[in-house]
Amino acid sequence: MIQIDDSGSGSLIGGTCIGIFRTETNEYFYDIIPIKYYNQKNFPQKRYLDYVVQIVKNGFKALSVSKTDTIEVCQGYMFDKLRSWLDQEKYIWQSTQITGLLQDKIERTFEEYTISLGFPEQYIKYTKYPFHFHKILRWVYADYNTRAKLCKVGWKSWQKYGSIPVQYSYETMPNKYYSCLKCGKTLEPFTQVKVLRYTSNKPNIIYLHKNC
Repeated sequence: MIQIDDSGSGSLIGGTCIGIFRTETNEYFYDIIPIKYYNQKNFPQKRYLDYVVQIVKNGFKALSVSKTDTIEVCQGYMFDKLRSWLDQEKYIWQSTQITGLLQDKIERTFEEYTISLGFPEQYIKYTKYPFHFHKILRWVYADYNTRAKLCKVGWKSWQKYGSIPVQYSYETMPNKYYSCLKCGKTLEPFTQVKVLRYTSNKPNIIYLHKNC
């Protein structure tokens, strides 16, 4: 049995991870759709769907997938073009909900990938919805010039929230222990900090070290 799933298609940062899993041997193949496929030129043309097919072709070769293997494909839209390709190539496949080992593996792969981009590991460990759009947006605005390049800027939601006016000020840190969303280190209470304020779906306040 071959299973195919994705992770990260709903995350503002990063590309999308496509994973392929052979259930009999636990062999696992994955690749990432590059973020350039989500820019304002490529995203409307859905070129990322073509890249999914290429990843699966490579994965089938790596896992020695044959026309006699049974294939399960996640029901999501990411595999719209792949389903047509599987038909053309006369593979035996069905759309279904993917659970179990592949789901766990691919979600962890995407988490490790975003951490490699600089996304805070503590967001993933301690936040119920670490890849929620507006949570990621806070992290992006904390270092906008660097992190905006990591975003799926072809999204309509980015068109709406990706260039919000931001107010900057220097203030005394409240008696709370937060981490700087730029460098990740602790912000000490009662020290002078940089404060960013903007409104997206709600008013947001971001605290940074004075020199961050």
